[in-house]
Amino acid sequence: MEWGTAKNPAATTVPEAAAAANEAGWIDRLSAIEPLEDALFDTGLVAAMQSDARARPLGTIRFSTPTFREYETSELTGCSKNAFPAFSVTGGACALDCDHCRGKILEPMIPATSPEMLDAKVRDLILLQDLKGFLLSGGSNRRNEIKYEKYYPVIEKLKRDFPDLKIAIHSALLDEPRARLMASAGVDTAMMDVIGAEETIRDVYHLDRPVEDFEATLAALCATDMEVVPHVLIGLHYGRLLGEERALDVCARHDIHSLVLVVIMPYYAKDGTFLTPDTADVGRIFRTTRARLPDRPVNLGCARPPGMHKRVTDAYAVMAGLDGIAYPADGAVAVAQAIGRPYTQAHACCAIKVGGLAAKGGASCAA
Repeated sequence: MEWGTAKNPAATTVPEAAAAANEAGWIDRLSAIEPLEDALFDTGLVAAMQSDARARPLGTIRFSTPTFREYETSELTGCSKNAFPAFSVTGGACALDCDHCRGKILEPMIPATSPEMLDAKVRDLILLQDLKGFLLSGGSNRRNEIKYEKYYPVIEKLKRDFPDLKIAIHSALLDEPRARLMASAGVDTAMMDVIGAEETIRDVYHLDRPVEDFEATLAALCATDMEVVPHVLIGLHYGRLLGEERALDVCARHDIHSLVLVVIMPYYAKDGTFLTPDTADVGRIFRTTRARLPDRPVNLGCARPPGMHKRVTDAYAVMAGLDGIAYPADGAVAVAQAIGRPYTQAHACCAIKVGGLAAKGGASCAA
């Protein structure tokens, strides 16, 4: 496992520091954090999160910095190695052309439009850059399905030759036989979006399938031995909250490994079609999620609006007790320190673990 460099060593591993942080008002401690000097927080929400933490002490939070893109803040740095890249089996193409994404999320991924291309690129990265694992994704067809079957022989050979290689996949929608094929190929982690409103499926995804098809896919994946990590997109209905709580209920009904929350990014959408979700509304969803899935890891995924919105969102994630954040904003480490949460850093997708845990407070990137 490669571990990132923490520029400011965490002092929050000392029990006395954690106790002192919980005694003081969190809202006052936030105002002393330089990257959050101009941030606006909902004081009632922050107080409620502090109260929650007294009843349910907060554990270590993992800051994930996968090598999907360049990353560095004043507190954490990424790794120059391509330790956990993302591949797209369709390049930048997607038949759905969903309003929130329009295929743009695929563009930074490495094209792997044939099994031979995937095999060659993965083996090269293992040899040259000490690849630890990868994410396999791609654009959907009109039924929100991705045809991975021709890639499974490659995955089987890679897992046979490199048993420690970790493979995650965006499953899209599928049935039980296809879920079993995915698992038998050697996929470690399966990820899918769970949408809780028919209106969103129809209007945003341009898809004629009910919420029940998303739950059926989740059930099919959970019937395998893969680690299943659903994603819930906050504000997916044009920036409004609609169906998020139903999606959380779907996830809570099944034996998932963990959950990833994502905040919609209007950056990819056509101008004027999406609002930016209010940070306090996002924070309330974090708190609701933590209450409904108290015993399963909940992580904040890669996508969310940038700038001060991201700083405030990430602060809420730390205070709400989420277990991990991908590409944390400036100030996230300081918030963890201020409220007494130890942290680790990993150069892997937030939905998958590679190797053991880093020392609390972060460690250096392997040479």
